[in-house]
Amino acid sequence: MAAAAKQDSIMETVKTIVYALLIAGVFRTLFFQPFWIPSGSMKDTLLIGDFLFVNKMAYGYSRHSCPFSMCPFEGRLFGRDPERGDVVVFRHPTEGSDFIKRVIGLPGDRVQVIAGVLHLNGVAVSLTQAPPFQEVFEPQGPQALPPRCSNAPVGAGGICEKERFTETLPGGVSHSILNIANGTRGDDTQEYLVPDGNFFVMGDNRDNSVDSRFPQSVGGVGFVPFANLLGRADRVMFSSAGRRMVYFWTWRADRFFEAIE
Repeated sequence: MAAAAKQDSIMETVKTIVYALLIAGVFRTLFFQPFWIPSGSMKDTLLIGDFLFVNKMAYGYSRHSCPFSMCPFEGRLFGRDPERGDVVVFRHPTEGSDFIKRVIGLPGDRVQVIAGVLHLNGVAVSLTQAPPFQEVFEPQGPQALPPRCSNAPVGAGGICEKERFTETLPGGVSHSILNIANGTRGDDTQEYLVPDGNFFVMGDNRDNSVDSRFPQSVGGVGFVPFANLLGRADRVMFSSAGRRMVYFWTWRADRFFEAIE
C-alpha cells in the first residue's frame, strides 16, 4: 500500500509539472513573447541586457505572430492600431529577424529629420535638453562591444557621455532620445510619406540605430507593415549588464519591472 501511495504521489507530481509546462507554453504562445535587448539602439529607454515580454495581444495576431503553425489570413485578428510613441517588436520586412524600435510615423504621416530634429507633417517636434546620459566605457552584453561616446576618446573604465533630450510627439507622448554627434547620415533625410498599412519606426539612440530613416535597399528597415508587428513592449522584467545572465553581480536590480515609456 505504501509503495502504491508513493507511486501515485510521484505520478501526481509529474502530471503537475507537465500541466504547468503546458500552461506556460500556451501562455507564451498566445499572449507574451520573451525578448532580450541585444544592442544599444534604444538607449536610454532600453539597455543592452534588458529582458522583457512582448505583449502579443496589443495589436492582435498576424501571419508572423500567429500562435498556430499555419494562419489562414493575411491581415490581423483582434487588437488595435499602434500609436505614436509605442515601443514595438517587429519582424524585419526583408531580413526576417526581430527588431525593437519606437513608432514615430503613422499611415499618412510625412516624416523627415532636419539637422537632427524630427519633423512630423512639416512641424518640428518639441525637444527639451536633459542631463547627459552617462555609462561606463566597457564591453557590453554578449557581443562585448563598447558604447559610442559624444565625449570620445574615453579610456577603459571612463565615463562615456551622450547628449540627452526629451522629445514630445504629437498627442503628448514624451520620451528620451540620445545624440552622439551632429551631422551623421541619419540627421538629415528626405521627407517620407508613410503608406497605408505601414509605420515609420526609429531608435531612441538616434545615431546608433538602423531604422526607417534608411531604406531596405541600403540595409535599413524602411517602412514596417502592420502585419509584421509582433507586439508592444510595456515593461522591463529583468536586466543584466554582463555577458551571461547567471553573472548575478552584473544584475541591474533598479531596472527590474520598470515601465517602458
